[in-house]
Amino acid sequence: MIDLEILLYLIVANIIGFIFMGIDKRKAKKGEWRLPERTLWGIAILGGAIGSLLGMKTFRHKTKHRSFVIGLPLIIIFQVVFFVYINVFLS
Repeated sequence: MIDLEILLYLIVANIIGFIFMGIDKRKAKKGEWRLPERTLWGIAILGGAIGSLLGMKTFRHKTKHRSFVIGLPLIIIFQVVFFVYINVFLS
């Protein structure tokens, strides 16, 4: 079973991923300084991929960037497999 701390971490990471996609989209529309893509990727890799993908779809942001369209689902698949492996085989 997944620890409460890990679950809480993932919830927060995904909320941050969602919010950062919205912030970057708003900045793009206003022509302002943008968040570096490595920041968006970092959040996704550190557990916020689902929130980032939901933010991408909700705000229609980075939807023409093939790296995000393909990369975020791949990160989600990897993370799901990783967490299942950790919880099933190492528990």
